Amino acid sequence: MSAADGLRGVLFDKDGTLFEYHGTWAPILVEAAGAAARGQPALVPEMLEAIGYDTSCDRIRPGSIAGGGDTFGLVDAWLTIVDGWERAALIAEMDALFTRLGPERSLPVTDLPTFFADMKGRSFALGIATNDTEASARATLTRFGIEPFVDFSAGYNSGHGAKPGPGMALAFCAATGLAPHQIAVVGDNSHDLEMGRSAGAGLNVGVLTGTSAHEDLAPFADHVIESIVALPALLDGLRG
Repeated sequence: MSAADGLRGVLFDKDGTLFEYHGTWAPILVEAAGAAARGQPALVPEMLEAIGYDTSCDRIRPGSIAGGGDTFGLVDAWLTIVDGWERAALIAEMDALFTRLGPERSLPVTDLPTFFADMKGRSFALGIATNDTEASARATLTRFGIEPFVDFSAGYNSGHGAKPGPGMALAFCAATGLAPHQIAVVGDNSHDLEMGRSAGAGLNVGVLTGTSAHEDLAPFADHVIESIVALPALLDGLRG
């Protein structure tokens, strides 16, 4: 019997997995850096480079703060460059900006209501774990019509810790009554897959709709697929 035979839940990363990463977050991060620079636009390129945004090609580096980190890491990097902010105030400012712009500008990788309805029809418990804020995650699920299919959602500030720690995956298990070996974790970043491995997930699947290439994900993933569109076929094949 394969590991997939016992799977009863799937925990998805949000950005780069359900939503195309560069198209969604590159412009948001540029706007966020401008806001944090407080009228000093000359600092913005350095701020973006500090979080892993390659300004030479407008791409976000895999494994970087911008690619998989949380607001704490972003703010700590920027406070080495900009003056005049208290850490807590800049965290609050950035979280408010991300919560406002993330749901508004997210670009789905497929027809998400249809995809989630299909996954729910396969009797999976479904969850979202993101290093974005919980409020942004919930607003995004609502905007794209997938909240009714989701049994659990958490952000870095939900009290379970941030990725790559296991907290959000274990909280998904607790919320759904599943054991870790009964869940699959799906994400575009090594942080997602490290979360799955540290939690003891039964299956870890990487997708290529985010910041990472196949070679970035392969050391952490049981399988790497082009996008979540290929996930049902993968699961069917593993069960077969």
